[in-house]
Amino acid sequence: MATETNTTEGPAEAVQCKPLEVAVGDRGIERAIKHLKRKMASEGILRELKRRRHYMKPSVKKRKKQAEAARRRRKRARTEV
Repeated sequence: MATETNTTEGPAEAVQCKPLEVAVGDRGIERAIKHLKRKMASEGILRELKRRRHYMKPSVKKRKKQAEAARRRRKRARTEV
């Protein structure tokens, strides 16, 4: 029996993504931790964790989404000029 996964299921939904890996070489563990934090920030993991921490009303979520889109547009316009 096939089941469809809905993107609005909630916190129990399974998210498929590749694991982040950082090689700890001769430079030390401190350098590897710094590199891991940088990777997590670029992947958006930290922002996603903060977003999922509390329930957000649909109206607030909509406003946040619009604000985020506006921020991306401004950033893209800055880099194009």
